Amino acid sequence: MYRDRKAAGEALADRLEKLSLVHPTLLAIPRGGVAVAAPIARRLHVPIQVLVTRKIGHPHNDEVAIGAVMPDGAAVLDNALIAAHGIDQAYIKHATERAHAEIERRLKTYTGTAAPPAVSGRTAVIVDDGIATGYTIRAAIRWLKSLGPVRLVIAVPVAPPDIVCELGELVDDFICPLQPEDFMAVGMYYEDFAQTTDAEVMALLAASK
Repeated sequence: MYRDRKAAGEALADRLEKLSLVHPTLLAIPRGGVAVAAPIARRLHVPIQVLVTRKIGHPHNDEVAIGAVMPDGAAVLDNALIAAHGIDQAYIKHATERAHAEIERRLKTYTGTAAPPAVSGRTAVIVDDGIATGYTIRAAIRWLKSLGPVRLVIAVPVAPPDIVCELGELVDDFICPLQPEDFMAVGMYYEDFAQTTDAEVMALLAASK
């Protein structure tokens, strides 16, 4: 259990410092991931950059993910689930376009640009406040790999062990101190899991520069 996102970030920073990362680029998934990344940025002496991906929810239950959209607008989809539930392509197309529009809005709000982060030849460290299904992180991994980092690290405070095992095969290092077998929801492992606002994200980004 973590007190809040700041405390979770301190726990991750302890472990990241031991990796002796070379030329790290710190990439936080907003909004909550930015609050977790703030202590890491201070400890590693690097600025926070944002990495925005968006989940695609099931048409009848938005909490159930059927895929995620990358910053370039491409989607990573669970085709087996989509086929099993008979979800039509028109919905997928509309949901993907809507998610990409939100990605662009957030990027412009937070950074003023949609330019990709400079990770070629560097160590990319992806930070979020937790993982439930893994779709948004999976989309982030696929997109980042196309940009040429020499090392890819995921650092999250909490995630289901099966997701850690699955995603761990896709990256060089996976840091996740809390992996409950009976995982419920990310917020259950924080005493304070209040929503992070856009204003707070922008303040944290500015403070890390």
